[in-house]
Amino acid sequence: MTINIKKCTLEDLRLLQEISYETFHDTFKDQNSPENMNAYLERAFHIKEVEKELSNPSSKFFFIYFHGEAAGYLKVNFGDAQSEEMGAESLEIERIYIKNKFQKQGLGKLLLNKAFEIAQEQNKRKIWLGVWEKNENAISFYEKMGFVQTGAHAFYMGDEKQTDLIMNKTLK
Repeated sequence: MTINIKKCTLEDLRLLQEISYETFHDTFKDQNSPENMNAYLERAFHIKEVEKELSNPSSKFFFIYFHGEAAGYLKVNFGDAQSEEMGAESLEIERIYIKNKFQKQGLGKLLLNKAFEIAQEQNKRKIWLGVWEKNENAISFYEKMGFVQTGAHAFYMGDEKQTDLIMNKTLK
């Protein structure tokens, strides 16, 4: 099994956008109206938005390749790029997106471990993420990896207000 993790650059912009659209749509289309899904996808993954995120020095993106094919990616934020004010000692995992056909291959765990590695390199004491309260598979995965729920925040899918659980893990 050949698996590689590679840091994304601006040259990867279109591929990053493509994977973002595909994974988000495939994961959440059955629980959201087409109108809200399309509104979110157009806003969150518009090429200019993806370029802005990729250019932010306080965010890092990493592709994971499975047998040479881009299978998904990790996005982490620190400092002022975090989507919630969590302080300088925290690192946010904003996205772990894995294409459906690569699910259940251990790729999410490898990306999570990459996030832990980045947090340790930057001397972060905490790592946190937001996960939709109805995404039971993801919540279970994060709990197995040592995360605990510490709060919640609003997430807007088009015009629908949803709730993301805030989950934290203290690093050693």
